[in-house]
Amino acid sequence: MESMENHRWTRWASGVTIEDMDVLRYSAFTTDPHGGNPAGVVLGAGHLGDDEMLRIAAELGYSETAFVDGDRVRYFSPLAEVDFCGHATIATAVALAERFGAGPMRFHTNAGEIAVETTVADGQVTATLTSAPAHSRPATATELDEVLAALRWDRADLDPAFPPHVAFAGNEHFVLAAGTRERLAKLDYDFEALGDVMSRGGWTTVHLVWAESAELFHARDPFPPGGVVEDAATGAAAAAFGGYLRTIGKLGSGRFTVLQGEDMGRPSVLTVEVDDRPGIRVTGTAVRI
Repeated sequence: MESMENHRWTRWASGVTIEDMDVLRYSAFTTDPHGGNPAGVVLGAGHLGDDEMLRIAAELGYSETAFVDGDRVRYFSPLAEVDFCGHATIATAVALAERFGAGPMRFHTNAGEIAVETTVADGQVTATLTSAPAHSRPATATELDEVLAALRWDRADLDPAFPPHVAFAGNEHFVLAAGTRERLAKLDYDFEALGDVMSRGGWTTVHLVWAESAELFHARDPFPPGGVVEDAATGAAAAAFGGYLRTIGKLGSGRFTVLQGEDMGRPSVLTVEVDDRPGIRVTGTAVRI
């Protein structure tokens, strides 16, 4: 039997419950509004055109804003539309669960249908998204050289156990593993040069990681194509990274944690689960700003 929570979600998704646009601000992958990655969530956005959504995203100034029309969700950075955004999906799911009850949701995005499960414990909503089918390929020598030059890194800075790849789980991310935590902490890159390389490659972020263990990774995500120097938590990149680890055979237990935003002063915690299903599961919380 359909639960009351699911019934409320169905009524909202059909357009019955909310008629006017409602602009919300959440920080995802944290329980502290001073941590995590801020995202805009615009409910009842069906009447907005592309230019209006881009203008609102730019005014909010977050790395992404989700625009929700029933079960249709679109994502805009301050500069352009993005096919899929993990932290804005988590923020949207938490916002909806807080208003209409927890349970399963399905979002129709430019990257395909994204299933999200929400639960509540001790008053805190947790959301788990399942990404589009993930895959990964080795980076070419030219791609690697161009990224390293823009980052001002050398090949000696890399961890040879984690080869550079281009990974996909809704959109593409260039995955690069630092050999030390110190190298990851010293991020001082050429914004214009890296943005140009990423634009030509069609990559959403460069996912820089350092492996503390097989189940714990630290990450930083430059995002110049969106007009953002760095993302504090990138659920889409975490999902792509899960697919990457599966491809290269470095999964460990199949469940791992990504710590992101630490070097920005906005710590974020992303939990990633990988199994033999095509999509990757990414779990986190979100809090109203």
